[in-house]
Formats: sequence, structure tokens, C-alpha cells
Amino acid sequence: MILVDSMFDQLTHIYKAMIDWPKRLAAEEPFYHHWFQQAGVKRVVDVACGTGHHAAMFHRWGLEVEASDLSSAMIEQARAGFGEPPGLRWAARGFDEPIPEAGSWDAVVCAGNSLALAPDLATVRTAVARMMEGLRPGGVLLVQVLNLWRLPDGPCVWQKCLRTRLPQGDVLILKGVHRCDRRGYVELAVADPNGGPLLAHESPQFLGLESGELEAMVRQAGGSRIQFFGGYAAEPFDRESSVDLVMVAS
Repeated sequence: MILVDSMFDQLTHIYKAMIDWPKRLAAEEPFYHHWFQQAGVKRVVDVACGTGHHAAMFHRWGLEVEASDLSSAMIEQARAGFGEPPGLRWAARGFDEPIPEAGSWDAVVCAGNSLALAPDLATVRTAVARMMEGLRPGGVLLVQVLNLWRLPDGPCVWQKCLRTRLPQGDVLILKGVHRCDRRGYVELAVADPNGGPLLAHESPQFLGLESGELEAMVRQAGGSRIQFFGGYAAEPFDRESSVDLVMVAS
């Protein structure tokens, strides 16, 4: 395997392998079903869609879906994995760019901690405004990011050790996360399971977004109804202990 420079463009197979998608979607599906039914959703934009599993799930429900991601490699893998049947289309686009057909979408989704990967709060504010602009009156915005504040400041919390086979061969994947003040870092290492050298290492940073900051951004963009949860079980958000910060806004 060649040492990589870009996590998103060159490690798409690794990120796909790390996630048990059937288990994850089964846990998240009731939450999306509930809010989509509440808002009468028929058309969805999945912003920062990654390899497209959420978008494909929404399409299986009979919804019209446009899924976008800044990474063309992610979009190519999503298209290869799920095709582009009627009602499902893919686009290479950043989450701070205008959404086509603004003002006509029933729901906009941004999951997988994607919004926190913005370089700064100004970009987050622009992205939230773009997503709100995409909604028709009464539409719903759903955003999920990691709750950085439950982590201790300093030590890495290791989350996953996985041996798997990729197109490049057998690999051992290690993934962890740690906090340094207001920044989080995902530690991703790919190693030869037979004791060879480290094959790849990435340490992308992400923002520690606060519920109050997100609420202010939504209100600035014209939203008036905002709720926060600590995960897809719709439990109350607790800054000290919740794994996730999930926002539902309209």
C-alpha cells in the first residue's frame, strides 16, 4: 500500500470498512423515519454523504434524494455501490456551496460528524445557512456531530481495532479520537497485520461545536424551532456525557 496524503480521496475503502453499516442504519432509521413523517418528507438532500449509505436508505423508502460530497472519490464509490436509478443522484459539492433548487427540499441531512470537519466556525455558519436555504417552509434540517466535550483534554480514546481485507490486501485499522481544547483529532492508522511497517496514518482535526453556537446559526438563517438530542435514541443532550450532538431544526 502507498502512503496516503488525503484521507477522504484515498482512504474511502478504509472508512467504508470501519463501519458496520447494517447495524448503524438499523439504529438510526427510526429517528429519521420519525422526523421525516413529522415533516411530510418526500425530497431529501444528503449533504456530505460520504459513501452514500444514508442516501441509499432514504431512496429505498421511496424518497427523491440528491446526495453530495466534497470528495469526488466518495461520490464515485457511492455511485458504484448504489448506482444512479431514478430519484437518486450524486453530486460533487461542498456543504458550504448553494444547494440546487433552493427552497424546495423537504429535508436536509448532514450526518457522520461532517459539519465539524469544517476549517472554522465561519464555514460552519455558511454551511448551516446554505442548508437552511435549501429547505421549503416547514422542512426539517437534521445534523449530527460528535460531542467533543465528553472527551478528556489530552489522551486518545481508542475506539476500533479491525483486521480486514481491502483491494490493497490484508490490513489492520486502528481508530481513536482525542481532544485538545476546542479541537478534536481522529487518529487513523493502517498497519500490516503481519508485523510490517505502518502503511498510512492520518490525524484530521475537527471542531468542537456547541449546541448554543448551532442554535444561533440556525436562528440567524431564519430557523425558529430547534431541538437537541444526545443520540439517535432521542435521549436528551448532555454536554458532559452524550456521545453525539444531534440537532433537528426548521
